[in-house]
Amino acid sequence: MTTPHDTTLEGRHAVVTGGGSGIGAATAAALLHAGARVTLMGRDATRLSAQRDALAAPDRINCVSVDVTQETAVTDAFAAAVTQLGPIDILVNNAGQAQASPFAATDTALWQRMLDVNLTGVFLCTRAVLPAMLERGFGRIVNVASTAGQTGYAYVAAYCAAKHGVIGLTRSLAREVATRGITVNAVCPGYTETDLLQASLDQIITKTARSEQDARDALLRQNPQRRFIAPDEVANAVLWLCTAGSRSITGQSISVSGGEIT
Repeated sequence: MTTPHDTTLEGRHAVVTGGGSGIGAATAAALLHAGARVTLMGRDATRLSAQRDALAAPDRINCVSVDVTQETAVTDAFAAAVTQLGPIDILVNNAGQAQASPFAATDTALWQRMLDVNLTGVFLCTRAVLPAMLERGFGRIVNVASTAGQTGYAYVAAYCAAKHGVIGLTRSLAREVATRGITVNAVCPGYTETDLLQASLDQIITKTARSEQDARDALLRQNPQRRFIAPDEVANAVLWLCTAGSRSITGQSISVSGGEIT
């Protein structure tokens, strides 16, 4: 019997995409601390290996290099993860990419890239784990979306469209598997202190000639708490959604944004 305070993930195998840095790395650390076995996935094998070594739990952590937009590569990567650490109980779809452009200057290549990385990757990775979760009658799927999936922002229409798609996928799949022991939720961070934030700042600086501090202040004004989110705050939300105490939470998009989305 579980209780609302049962936070152990002992015996569970979690896969975290985009696990080499930022929110993915923080999430992997939180899941590992809760007792899970963890597979880190991402494109940069060197970064993944460094993160695996930093977490210092060689018997409970593995890393697999993969581009989540490539169907065959995703299938092979998840098969390798199962071979290494056993059936997958938890999937955290964290891999993503953001690129700004005025809508009129957004070409089909940029549009497709944002959909491929941020939405199709979630679809492919989820499809790779779902059949076995259905067979075992248990699963936790957490999609790291964004406040850009809950509202609109200027100059990132393609990114917003993809992240809105992630939330739609989350809601639909949650209803489809609601009676099968599987929950599907989205966590939606606001601007978070990661490499992705720095890339956004660099784009603002390049396009507007603002100083970095002015660029940071412009983004901070969107957060009522006037601060950026820390990766571990997002990781804590993900962790909770993976524990027994959240088993009735499904189909939700939880904003971690200092009150920006209410």
